[in-house]
Amino acid sequence: MSGCGLIILYTCRQKAAVEQRMEKPDLNIGFIGAGNMAFGITKGILCSGEVQPRKVMVSAPSSNNLGRFQELGVAVTHSNTEVVTASRLVFLAVKPHLIPRVLAEIAPSVTREHVIISVAAGVTIATLEELLPPESVVLRLMPNLPCMVQEGALLFSLGSRAGPQEGAVLKALLAPCGLVEEGPEVWIDTHTGLSGSGVAFVYLFAEALAEGAVKMGMPTAVAQRIAAQTILGAGRLLRDSGRHPAQLRSDVCTPGGTTIYGLHALELGGLRAAAMGAVEAATERAREMGRK
Repeated sequence: MSGCGLIILYTCRQKAAVEQRMEKPDLNIGFIGAGNMAFGITKGILCSGEVQPRKVMVSAPSSNNLGRFQELGVAVTHSNTEVVTASRLVFLAVKPHLIPRVLAEIAPSVTREHVIISVAAGVTIATLEELLPPESVVLRLMPNLPCMVQEGALLFSLGSRAGPQEGAVLKALLAPCGLVEEGPEVWIDTHTGLSGSGVAFVYLFAEALAEGAVKMGMPTAVAQRIAAQTILGAGRLLRDSGRHPAQLRSDVCTPGGTTIYGLHALELGGLRAAAMGAVEAATERAREMGRK
């Protein structure tokens, strides 16, 4: 996730009517950039049933990633300006270092009626507002890779000119992509470490679980499937039960049983401290990127 950035723009004639207008069937949506986040959000929006594929347009400098959008029935182009002018809502999915150049390109087409939502890691709301025309409304969003299967964790923050209505519309629009939360901008970098980069931490743990089973004699393919299902099931139980992880962990442990022996080995290996340190390191790196 840290390697790609995303900005979402949408226009409205009257700010007070944003939510109503976004529910109309004639809403046109555009994506500048055709990476995984753009694809995941596109799939989520289309799954809602409120936006038809023929109302979505995607742009990218090459055709490499455009085929999968076309398979969804989405129009494609190589012109970023065409997307902005043709769409009421535009997702800009580019790498963070490309944000200044792309905003300079589309800025002449951005008016005070646009709302810009950035998911570029480390690019602050203040930076976005400085690069955009005066009166631009900005929000900042951080999704993660599981948006591709509509199981993402997304956090957004309002800019200085954004109001509750913009936040409500964004939350409703992205709800099919997974969990959507609103919070202050200072949480965005922490969310990057926890959930944006955290997905990779979970994959590493899944790999280690499977390798442990392989060491004990299980075939690799079977071990990987079981490890994936174990993490999926544990995550759903944690989310849906609303209980603290420590309570659920205690439910699995029996005195002198296999689980407590395994947990002891994990504690000896420093798993807890390593996980906390990984989130801290990724968060600090996101903050460092924002200071550049």
